[in-house]
Amino acid sequence: MTIFNRLVVKSSHSPQFFVLALIISLTLTHQNLAANGLIAEEIEVKGSQRIEVETIRSYIPIAVGQEITNKTMDDALKKLFSTGLFADVIVRNEGPKVIVSVVENPIINRIAFEGNKRITNELLRDELKLQPRVVFTRKRVQNDVQRIIDLYRRSGRFSATVVPKVIQQSQNRVDLIFEISEGPLTEIRRINFVGNKRFSDSDLRSVIRTKESAWYRFLTSEDSYDPDRLTFDRELLRRFYLNRGFADFRVLSAIAELSPDRESFFITFTVEEGKRYKFGNINVTAKLRDLSPNQLKSFINVNDGDWYNADLVEKVVLKLTEIVRELGYGFVDVRPKVNRNNKNKKINITFDVREGPRVFVERIDISGNVRTIDSVIRREMPLVEGDAFNSSKMRQLQKRIRNLGFFEKVAVKKKRGTKRDKTIIDVKVSERSTGQVTLGAGFSSTSGALGEIGIQEKNLLGRGQNLLFKTRVGASSTEVDIAFTEPYFLNRKLAAGVDIFKKTYDLKDESSFEKSSLGGGLRLGYDYSDNLSQKIQYSLSQDKVTDVKADASLAIQEQKGSAVKSELSQTLRFETLDNRFSPTEGTIGRFTTSLAGLGGSVKFFRTNFRAKQYFPLHEKITGSLGIQGGYIFGLGEDIRIVDRFFLGGSSLRGFKASGVGPRDKATGDSIGGKLMLAGSAQLMFPLGLPNEFGVKGRLFSDIGSLTNSESTNASINEDSSLRASVGFGISWKSPLGPLAIDISQPILKKDFDKTELIRFDIGARF
Repeated sequence: MTIFNRLVVKSSHSPQFFVLALIISLTLTHQNLAANGLIAEEIEVKGSQRIEVETIRSYIPIAVGQEITNKTMDDALKKLFSTGLFADVIVRNEGPKVIVSVVENPIINRIAFEGNKRITNELLRDELKLQPRVVFTRKRVQNDVQRIIDLYRRSGRFSATVVPKVIQQSQNRVDLIFEISEGPLTEIRRINFVGNKRFSDSDLRSVIRTKESAWYRFLTSEDSYDPDRLTFDRELLRRFYLNRGFADFRVLSAIAELSPDRESFFITFTVEEGKRYKFGNINVTAKLRDLSPNQLKSFINVNDGDWYNADLVEKVVLKLTEIVRELGYGFVDVRPKVNRNNKNKKINITFDVREGPRVFVERIDISGNVRTIDSVIRREMPLVEGDAFNSSKMRQLQKRIRNLGFFEKVAVKKKRGTKRDKTIIDVKVSERSTGQVTLGAGFSSTSGALGEIGIQEKNLLGRGQNLLFKTRVGASSTEVDIAFTEPYFLNRKLAAGVDIFKKTYDLKDESSFEKSSLGGGLRLGYDYSDNLSQKIQYSLSQDKVTDVKADASLAIQEQKGSAVKSELSQTLRFETLDNRFSPTEGTIGRFTTSLAGLGGSVKFFRTNFRAKQYFPLHEKITGSLGIQGGYIFGLGEDIRIVDRFFLGGSSLRGFKASGVGPRDKATGDSIGGKLMLAGSAQLMFPLGLPNEFGVKGRLFSDIGSLTNSESTNASINEDSSLRASVGFGISWKSPLGPLAIDISQPILKKDFDKTELIRFDIGARF
């Protein structure tokens, strides 16, 4: 029988009486149900269409032969709802029969988007969790709506709205339509800083990634609001100050206020600079047996009186950790103990080297890499399973994985292992697109108009391999390159590659001929250290000298035709720049030697070098000194003109390309030389414009010489004396790419040299 209770009350009773009556009614119902001890004899399921009846029965904690209680009925209701398969569920009993009535959630038949123009349907579908033939629930729809809104916010459209609409179809199916109103780009109208005294607002705007909206930023999205980028900006400001001596610096707040029209943001950073410190006494203490602190002091490149630099301190910690481990101490913990002297504004640092906790890496878990195979990530790790755990190496692990460029986000955490002396390293990554198509255009005084198309895949088939196809077409040159690189050849840190190329150069203005090369090569590169690397390369090419003018120099006419060049070379590279793209301090150098003659018809030995030193003269003024040179000699034969050195243009400003060196007296053709030397001194400084404009001026002086043509078949103008020039230039990181204009005047030259007053280059990649 059906158990129920009925309680009748008169409306004249107080509200408290109603509550008491309801409690009594529920209590009686529960007691009656329990007292009667109903045993389930049948469980009937109503309303199921797609889901099997037995599947529904398996979800509920009531079976035939079990007692029916309020708790089991409530549990059955909750469990059925928690599956997400049902829009409505009723669980009741008619005597010993339990009746379960369900209304199934519909199945998604189709998902469509309306109103989206800036983001394609494919990108939106990739963002959704819901898919056709998946169960429809309101919560899942709400979550996907938020994902679409977040996607638009990341693309700079903060005012975007998304309205989901459901269209009922037959057989309990629905079409899900997302109606999107993209709205305008939410721009950054103004960026303000509060609390900064040492650096101006303009200085700090150049540090952060977020930029104020301006007409010349039509090729970038950095002037649109992105909350993730704002978080990154806080870290950039912190690094900027900490690396310039402000050890107490803090970003108190970063507030983004939306304008009333919801089309722009006002961003305010409130900072606390604190005092500026210099390095004071630098000491090392060691609490390891048979390890003397004096053994380690020589590896610390920090000097008393230098401005405090947090990055430099971290590098010293990593260096000392590596050195001590190489000395045979497996568990090392290096901690910098900082002692601020507020009176002298100095920071004394003691690097305390002690035995670290004896914890081993039990396991390294990697997740989030859908396309990239595990081994590509693991080979970048300085830690492997079974190693002694080291916190500095774990930070290095995260940096190396991020530097691959394959992932949008990299998070590395340490978790407790199965035992006290075990730890698990959890690596979570979020992949990014690694395919790249580049379009380029430009113009230069030397090459004229230029166009470039490149297709590159940096993570081919998820194996970390690099495949590049690039073609560059200019008024005076054409280049086609195909390159493949395996960064871990033979499972070692050896970058091996194959190249195929075809190049054509029109040198009629300088030397009255055209040059073309068709060939390929093999290369192998490896690192000796973070700063020193070497590359060995072999190339085989057919070089042609064609389209020689009838009145060209006899020295050039003699070399008309083709030759096969088999060349083996090595390049040693050294780099300590603080920033590869806009350096202010450090050194970069390259030394190359080449031997041709291992087969082929060309035989020579060539060596050349290039080095440049940058040094800060002021916080905004950078000086640099550069030198380059080369020498080539034939092995039993003369050197072809196409293999010789040429000087001028960007290598010696104030002179045209190939404007300096041996030249035919009658025709004026440049025929190159065997020995080349050049140097440059330069000052880079701001021009008073906001730093974010990227406009800088420079003063420079170039000097150089090119000599020894080896030609005996023509009357040659040749003078080994130095040429020199001075000048002024402007560089601008324009929306169309880097633009450089140099105005220079030769101060040491010869009458047969070719000079130029203005030189400019502009180019862009999209």
